[in-house]
Amino acid sequence: MSFPPRTWDLLLIGGASGVGKSSVSYRLAQHFGVALIEVDDFQTVLQHMTTPEQFPALHFWDTHPDPRSLAPEVIFEQGKAIACELHPALELVIANHLETDRPAVLDGDFLTPALMVQAAYAGCENAGRVCGIVVDEPDEVQIVRNYGLREPGAGEQTQRARVSKLFGDWLKHDAERFGIQVVEARPWDTVFERVLDVLAAR
Repeated sequence: MSFPPRTWDLLLIGGASGVGKSSVSYRLAQHFGVALIEVDDFQTVLQHMTTPEQFPALHFWDTHPDPRSLAPEVIFEQGKAIACELHPALELVIANHLETDRPAVLDGDFLTPALMVQAAYAGCENAGRVCGIVVDEPDEVQIVRNYGLREPGAGEQTQRARVSKLFGDWLKHDAERFGIQVVEARPWDTVFERVLDVLAAR
């Protein structure tokens, strides 16, 4: 099969939980004929191979009370701390793919704009080979609906949606600061094409 040309080797699709970035990432990987890597997998592996003393943020929910007892702002700050702890591991993943010339789409909540614009990853030059996009849902009520569609029967997850909105606002602010393109998740039926337009204009 032949696939469309790319101007990137690693495409990082960031965004808060529940905004629809994974659906876009799957389509992009299929469209360009490259691998799809989910950052959640690395978080799971690191949690099982480390201790709370080594990575306190990653193990926060193992050592702290039910999140329902915490304010959304506290959980949001915890998400930022997890992103910080995952950063070095994600650098190594990106470097490995650059060194071995294996293109891929990376999808995950903890792909920060700061990671997307690094000049080098573990000594491997970026040189335009890494591209980042942040998918954003500005409507908190819609995020609640998204969780309901994704996890029917779980009840209305307003607190979780509030955390997602706070995290998404932080990512959007940093994306603008670092010059990373932000693409709104809706309309859903055009988000894939709008991401392709961003990549084509790169």
